[in-house]
Amino acid sequence: MAYLIDLKTHTDVRGNLTVIEKVIPFDIKRIFYIYGVDDSKRGGHRHHKTTQAAVCIKGSCTIYNNNGVSEEEFQLNSPSKCLIIDPPDWHTMYNFTPDAILMVLASENFDKEDYIFEPYKKND
Repeated sequence: MAYLIDLKTHTDVRGNLTVIEKVIPFDIKRIFYIYGVDDSKRGGHRHHKTTQAAVCIKGSCTIYNNNGVSEEEFQLNSPSKCLIIDPPDWHTMYNFTPDAILMVLASENFDKEDYIFEPYKKND
């Protein structure tokens, strides 16, 4: 299941410096960022093997997560918060503020065969 980690942040009179070092549970092979989002939902998938780390480096957004057993929403509203998204985590991103920049670090290079778009079936 997805989980939040705190990124080490150094703060003084000059401002803040947030470091991503030795806290991501995978080797980073790909980095992308999402910005300029309207009212749309992004994501809507899970993966066969890719683990991701999401950081909203500016503004805020919400990430809904469902691993087939439990569901949770995460508010990313600080550049010192990082959401680890495991491969089974079907996720969507939404409620982007107009200034939001969501940076995502990925354990794998892009491979369209790694994506699973069908959400988990509801247990009624």
